Amino acid sequence: MNPPNTSPTRSADGNIIEARGLVKKYGDVVALDGLDLTVPEGTILALLGPNGAGKTTAVSILTTLLEPDSGTATVAGADVVAAPDEVRRNIGLSGQYAAVDEHLTGFENLDLFGRLYRLGRRKSRARARDLLERFDLTDAAHRPVKTYSGGMRRRLDLAGALVAEALVLFLDEPTTGLDPRSRTELWAMIRELVKGGTTLLLTTQYMEEADQLADDIVVIDHGREIAHGTADELKTMVGGERIVISLHPNASMEDAQRVLGQFSVGDLHIEGRTAIAPISGGAQTLTEVLRALDSESVALRDVGLRRPTLDDVFLSLTGHVTESENEDTAAGELETVGEVH
Repeated sequence: MNPPNTSPTRSADGNIIEARGLVKKYGDVVALDGLDLTVPEGTILALLGPNGAGKTTAVSILTTLLEPDSGTATVAGADVVAAPDEVRRNIGLSGQYAAVDEHLTGFENLDLFGRLYRLGRRKSRARARDLLERFDLTDAAHRPVKTYSGGMRRRLDLAGALVAEALVLFLDEPTTGLDPRSRTELWAMIRELVKGGTTLLLTTQYMEEADQLADDIVVIDHGREIAHGTADELKTMVGGERIVISLHPNASMEDAQRVLGQFSVGDLHIEGRTAIAPISGGAQTLTEVLRALDSESVALRDVGLRRPTLDDVFLSLTGHVTESENEDTAAGELETVGEVH
């Protein structure tokens, strides 16, 4: 590894990451199918999609771990194929799984990363101490990493990606497996990095994560871009509001679907005993739906009205939700009316 380059070259448009027509195949499987990406300096791009969409493959190409079958990509002005060493001088990478040695302490891990980046003994140790404090790991600095919680390991891994003061940071599903509190803490750290001038490309399955962090979002499925815009722009694509109902165990989903179908302005989505219907008319339509359900003796456990989410965008575009959203589709921005008896 080489010391970081402090003077990256940007495109005429100010983009520090640019990819055009990236294609990558594994035998008959097409992982990327002509993907384009642009990331302006000092911003966060979220690459959003389900498992197998091509997110990790895209990151692997941009970080020089894989070569594309066709297409071009530059990071900080350097071509990922023609000048991989130059790319590596300017980037940090945190993968889906913490790339730290669990038998070493947190301090030893970061010091080792500094030595590998050829920062020298004194600077490596100083950088390790600084990052441990920055990521609230000072108290655990001299404990073996195998004693760390999952959230602590992720923070240490992110710190490791910053040892060389990378100008561009790639985070591949950084909060996978973290509890909500640890995820929120990591989001706060990511925001601070960007405030300090770091450019970030983030891959995620979590709609809320993209909504919270990203300046720009590219939604991909089967290696292709299917939507691109800010969170608000993507939500505007599907428009309206959603009625979310949770049925009593003895209620008929068939009857519920028939009633909702009379008011829905788009396709219904059924997940277990929960039904989601896009509507227009807001609270007035909700009142009418409740009366109609009551007249059909459809017993409800819960009902709510919510604004569209990024998951609605993905569902509208692909016909399915991301794996990680299956467990909380009806959460998010739900305005709960309350339990219905």
